Amino acid sequence: MSFEGKKLGILISAPPGAAAFLHGVRFAAAALESGCGVYLYCIDEAVPGVGHAELQALRSRGLKLYACAYGAHHHGVPVDDRAVFAGLTVVSDLIASTDRFVSFNAP
Repeated sequence: MSFEGKKLGILISAPPGAAAFLHGVRFAAAALESGCGVYLYCIDEAVPGVGHAELQALRSRGLKLYACAYGAHHHGVPVDDRAVFAGLTVVSDLIASTDRFVSFNAP
């Protein structure tokens, strides 16, 4: 089965030190390797992880990275070019426009 041209949406809400955060990042990497377009949104506790080295490396491979603007303000994360900072409307758009949408949450 070819994933070329398919779109995958990923939502991560787990903090950067959690296994679920790393699992989401590595799931995104595997999807990119298979030819998927990958759109990843960090929300809640995941927002401080936008600078995570593995996550930033995926951007150069085509990952579209978004983060919750409210979460950035709440966690003191600077709004800069490490991600596109946006609201929940973007999550809704990702759910509607991707072929599959998955989430990785803290237990």
